[in-house]
Amino acid sequence: MERRGLRTPLIGLALAAGMLVTSCSSGSSETPAADGPSSGASQAPDKPAAPIIKISPAEGGAPVRPDKKVVVTAAGGALEEVTVESRGHRLEGDFDARRTKWVSTVPMEPSTTYTVSVRAVDGTTANSSFKTLKPKVELMVADVTPSIKGEKVGVGAPIIVTFNQQVVNKAAVEKALEVKAEKPVPGAWRWVNDSTVIYRTAKLWPAHQKVTFTARIKGVQGGKDMYGVKDLSKVIRIGAAQISTVDTRKHKMIVKRDGKVVQTMLISAGKADTREYTTTSGVHLTMGKANPERMISPGRKKGDPGYYDLMIGHAVRFSNSGEYVHALNNVWAQGRQNVSHGCINARPDQAKWFYDQVQRGDVINITGTDRELEWNNGWGFWQMPFKEWKKGSAIKA
Repeated sequence: MERRGLRTPLIGLALAAGMLVTSCSSGSSETPAADGPSSGASQAPDKPAAPIIKISPAEGGAPVRPDKKVVVTAAGGALEEVTVESRGHRLEGDFDARRTKWVSTVPMEPSTTYTVSVRAVDGTTANSSFKTLKPKVELMVADVTPSIKGEKVGVGAPIIVTFNQQVVNKAAVEKALEVKAEKPVPGAWRWVNDSTVIYRTAKLWPAHQKVTFTARIKGVQGGKDMYGVKDLSKVIRIGAAQISTVDTRKHKMIVKRDGKVVQTMLISAGKADTREYTTTSGVHLTMGKANPERMISPGRKKGDPGYYDLMIGHAVRFSNSGEYVHALNNVWAQGRQNVSHGCINARPDQAKWFYDQVQRGDVINITGTDRELEWNNGWGFWQMPFKEWKKGSAIKA
């Protein structure tokens, strides 16, 4: 019994073995041997082709315009890093969403050699270099007013930028001008001629802050064969909110600093027997000062009626039509009668106080006469509504 018990599983194993052999031997006779070459899923995949990198401007070409875009593309792959630099300064640029393209976002510097270094994600690299052309006409900022080092200016102060050339492509140049304030307020540029553009805020600057003006015009095309060659930055410090009101009918001038009355002055304004001798009404800005200031009657020569040539003390200018707040020992008229040639005169000690306290860009609001201050008379920019002021921008919405 013990031996018969062993035969049954042996027969089962034999049948199973026969079935296994039959199953394994089925199929085509052309099946390769076990030690033959592999095929199908067991074959190693081919290595992907390296991406094709293109750089524009091409190396070895003619000098390129500074405002030309640098473009790097990768066909069949993605870009990992693109560096365009000159003398250690990198040119700014952005990748597209798939990182198959990089485009510079700022102009280049004229008369400069740039090197381009590219690396794709798979490690493929490419390098190139090119030169930018030398402008026939160089564009630079000639002056920024007011921006004297250490100076504090009033809350009405404009930013007046004068270029060394007449600008044709005003929109491109204006886009390169930036104003950043610690206490920002809306503002806009207005071109007053081909070489001068002025920035004015919609409302007065908040007092006691720093404003930074930057002209990023390097490489910007300002006209035919004209490119910016130098950037410029200036810091403008806004001081106290010093605002004066003058009522020519009441013959009084009240000075407020940061909202508080700090001086009340009895004054005499223009006698108004002619337009020339009529003080202008409106929102004025102080433009400068001198002690003394030589004042000569306009349009008259020595011997003519009404001619004068005087040295006047502690004179603060607030228009281009010869108007000042100044000292005059004219106490009999101050506070009672307007007898001047258009200026605001005050008691010498009070005029000196005002002279010592004033900042360029302080507001003097004058009322009571029938002669309106023109917006372009001196710094009379606040005479123009801001909605109208913005129309002088070269950048259209």
